[in-house]
Amino acid sequence: MFETHSGRYHVDLPYPPVEAGAKNPVYANAMLSNVGGSNSEMSAVSLYFYNHLIIEAQYGEFSDAFEQISIIEMRHLEIFGKLALQLGADPRLWAKQNNRRVYWTPAYNRYPREIRALIGNSLEAEKSAIRKYNKQIECVLDANIVENLKRIILDEQLHVEIFEEMLSLL
Repeated sequence: MFETHSGRYHVDLPYPPVEAGAKNPVYANAMLSNVGGSNSEMSAVSLYFYNHLIIEAQYGEFSDAFEQISIIEMRHLEIFGKLALQLGADPRLWAKQNNRRVYWTPAYNRYPREIRALIGNSLEAEKSAIRKYNKQIECVLDANIVENLKRIILDEQLHVEIFEEMLSLL
């Protein structure tokens, strides 16, 4: 039976207020990449929703976990969208690439269907998000953005643990 972290899919700590200090196009673009880039919360939401659907019949408890994690990722998506807006950007599902806006696409995701590959793909996506957010922390001087990134990383680290536990149970 799969019962990780007492059914918790987010860290039991409050999120900081979402209050960017001032308009900043560089920070806005970073937050937009977290909203609608290839390695983004929108990519996580869509991938985990897909995973939830395709494994539900055979792996119901894992499916439920993917559904709950996708909801947490939606919260992260909202935080980054609000930060992008406060920083002066239009928080559409897009990111800046080569000086132009590129809309998010489901083609950013890989969609393995075999259970080990599916979970492994999700695990790598979480690790990649953590690396990205840690790099942003090194560059961003706005304390509120940094605190939000750090708080979101805690959830992503929990998701890594959950996906690792899933793999260990197969």
